[in-house]
Amino acid sequence: MKVLVTGATGFVGRHLVEALLARGCEVRAVARNAETAARLPWINAVEFVAADIHAADLDIVALTEGVDALAHLAWPGLPNYQALFHFEHNLMADYRFIKGAVEAGVSQVLVTGTCFEYGLQSGPLSEQTAAQPGNPYGLAKNTLRLFLENLQRVQPFTLQWTRLFYLHGEGQNPNSLLAALDRAIDAGDTSFNMSAGEQLRDYLAIDTAATYLAAILQQRDFDGVINCASGQPISVRALVEQRVRERGASIHLNLGHYPYPTHEPMAFWGVADRLQQLLGAEHEA
Repeated sequence: MKVLVTGATGFVGRHLVEALLARGCEVRAVARNAETAARLPWINAVEFVAADIHAADLDIVALTEGVDALAHLAWPGLPNYQALFHFEHNLMADYRFIKGAVEAGVSQVLVTGTCFEYGLQSGPLSEQTAAQPGNPYGLAKNTLRLFLENLQRVQPFTLQWTRLFYLHGEGQNPNSLLAALDRAIDAGDTSFNMSAGEQLRDYLAIDTAATYLAAILQQRDFDGVINCASGQPISVRALVEQRVRERGASIHLNLGHYPYPTHEPMAFWGVADRLQQLLGAEHEA
């Protein structure tokens, strides 16, 4: 199976490429910056293309030639979830690119969506939960999904819409919680400022998430929305305390220093039943 991966040097992309190669897939990896790609361990194991998939002069036919599936991860401008460019620019540029790929003959497309498509709803979120995005990023992603579902009626293809929850691991945004904590521990800081940490979230290690995405791609007849989540809520405080223990650190947690974010509910996590059923089917195959 040959997979075209966009955003291949990003946080999720670099791990997905690795997971696909481990499963014996061929990979054509696309990213804007060849220098970043050259530093990644898999660079000599893939066919790398330096390109901006939103460029008007992109040759989509040449880029997609010979691939069985597109894994579309590229999405500029994160983690600025509130910016209007998510729907003013990215939405239509992404739609044009994916439509072009489908018209060029790509019959299977996996797109990474986001838990922010569910908006401010609390509790367990299943794929049957109605999307109610509450920020521009979630709105743009969910709208792209709706556009692509309408495109399917005119130009049939398999659409695997994978909603990512909270991912952590190598290559994550340096401002994200665990990356900031690791930095504070490495610097020998005596305390770490954070919120009270009672909010419940769905956290998943990036290499596990990449393995899930690769498995979904290899379930070639699966079409629809699927949560890429642990299904296990954990409090932010428990997550941080767990990392402090793993690191053998004695840093003091300054709980309550920051207010809770307004763009997220206090407790939400993904229902992972559909994912587990799909992965179960894979293990039986």
